[in-house]
Amino acid sequence: MDNTTKLTNLVDPEVMAPMISAKLPKAIVATTFAKIDTTLEGQAGSTITVPKYEYIGDAEEVAEGVAQGDAQLTTTTAEYKVKKIVKDVTITDEAVLSGYGNPIGEINNQLAKSIASKVDNDVIDTLKGAQVKKTFANDISYNNVIDTLDLFLEEENVPKVMFVHPHQISTLRKDANFISADKYNQEVIMRGEIGMIANTRVVASRKAVNEAGTYYQNPIVQLRAESQTGDEELSAVTIYLKRGVNVETDRIVKGKKTLISADEHYVVGLTDESKVVVAQFPIEGNPSL
Repeated sequence: MDNTTKLTNLVDPEVMAPMISAKLPKAIVATTFAKIDTTLEGQAGSTITVPKYEYIGDAEEVAEGVAQGDAQLTTTTAEYKVKKIVKDVTITDEAVLSGYGNPIGEINNQLAKSIASKVDNDVIDTLKGAQVKKTFANDISYNNVIDTLDLFLEEENVPKVMFVHPHQISTLRKDANFISADKYNQEVIMRGEIGMIANTRVVASRKAVNEAGTYYQNPIVQLRAESQTGDEELSAVTIYLKRGVNVETDRIVKGKKTLISADEHYVVGLTDESKVVVAQFPIEGNPSL
């Protein structure tokens, strides 16, 4: 029996794919407030329709014998097209067989991180598309953030996350009301968390800007809470995975290298828009807002 370790044993797509798929949910930062849904796996079609429910209003008090009003549950829908993302890595035979540490394990980690980073960017882009926006003529500040938070019309202060551009961080840190993450004893809940404003975690993201780069867009999203009824509460954003991560390899004889390619099919949908508001601030030199 030949027990020699072969390259095909080390670079095995059937082993790598489930390992990367298992790492993916933990690697996606947005899972703090976004739900990962796998119900699309094995289903036909490349487009999904996502329902968004509107609030029926508070219950009303009625006098004896008086008929109560009738509320109707209404929904709007949005269509999202499933997208495919791909990341390739090429590794030499020498790196696989003689490399320091665990090169294949590192590739697994890096591929999971690469896919997760793209999903996170799509989540922020989706959040920026929320309808409720507050536009300011000056820089980000504690007071401006509070004014934006008030758009939620909360009766209880629900924990939230706000995404800010790295260029806005210095302004926030100089605000006396901003609590830096190194000054509070609570553990950070998201990668990139820099501090807190009024029970709102502040997270840095280079995606917190419009496409033209003329103004900052800072989505604020409510974190998922425990449902009072025991039913699962609808998340602000849902990440629909079409299937687990797919890994393929291709042998490159010239140079004695192996190409490792990972892809993911998914779509990000805004499933509860009432949990999202967006603050908008002009970038210096742009007076359009």
